[in-house]
Amino acid sequence: MDLKQLEYFVRVAEVGSFTRAANALNIAQPALSRQIRLLEVELHQNLLTRNGRGATPTEAGKLLLEHGRGILHQISRAKEELGRVRGALAGRVAIGMPPSVSKIVAVPLIREFRKTMPDATLSIMEGLSVAMHEALLTGRLDIALLYNATPAPGIELTPLVDEPLFLIERLAGKAPARPRPVTLRDLADFPLVIPSRPHAIRMQVEMELAAVGRRPDVVLEIDGVATILDLVRDGAGCAILSRNAVSTSTHPKAFSCRPITGPAMRSKLMSAMSSQRPATLTQKAILQLIHRMAPRLLVPA
Repeated sequence: MDLKQLEYFVRVAEVGSFTRAANALNIAQPALSRQIRLLEVELHQNLLTRNGRGATPTEAGKLLLEHGRGILHQISRAKEELGRVRGALAGRVAIGMPPSVSKIVAVPLIREFRKTMPDATLSIMEGLSVAMHEALLTGRLDIALLYNATPAPGIELTPLVDEPLFLIERLAGKAPARPRPVTLRDLADFPLVIPSRPHAIRMQVEMELAAVGRRPDVVLEIDGVATILDLVRDGAGCAILSRNAVSTSTHPKAFSCRPITGPAMRSKLMSAMSSQRPATLTQKAILQLIHRMAPRLLVPA
């Protein structure tokens, strides 16, 4: 049995689609299908039921999936153990972060990573929580930092940082020493430049305003934080973002960050990993590093 074929089968079975698996593995779909078929011929078993909606494991496929995950994990562990003989953790770890978090966390994390795990390789991807959630399930990411993630099958969530959200306005004139708070209920009276659904902030704003019987006044839907702030600076409306999103922007002094009260609006950042694939020692070490560094960097004392 070829290990590459086993990896291909596990990926298709996990994501339920030859197309998505081929994209995640960065190979052509016909080549992927051919390798899976060769594996089925060798084992004298149909492993996947192919239909218009994708592919699902047969009973034999479910059995091989269970063993295949364990085999691939053991190989990763073996590589790590061999790396530890040389005195260091090894292997590649792919991490996904929201852009506002990456701007603050990525450089210090990479610096510490290189110092403590010189034989390992780190890959960082920036993206929206929805895309990173999908990348976790397909195996393109090992760890993701997600805002306001809800429990889902196959994903293991751990709280990381609890950040307050602010009403972001264009600053006209001198910045006040203490920006006036705005109540959650009164947020509905401000024209908002806000991400489209199902962005985490958009969903949170709609849910929390609905809880007090109000609806947001959305004047523009923009998914990029940098563009949102450019539009707020240009007078198109207001935004609801974390202080970090403003402080890492191109013109942080152009904005006023008004606290939201009654109640406060907070965004929960969580670390996420696949519960279907056991974490390697290197992945666990980097996750510990993230949990040690991120709270200090994102919510300084």
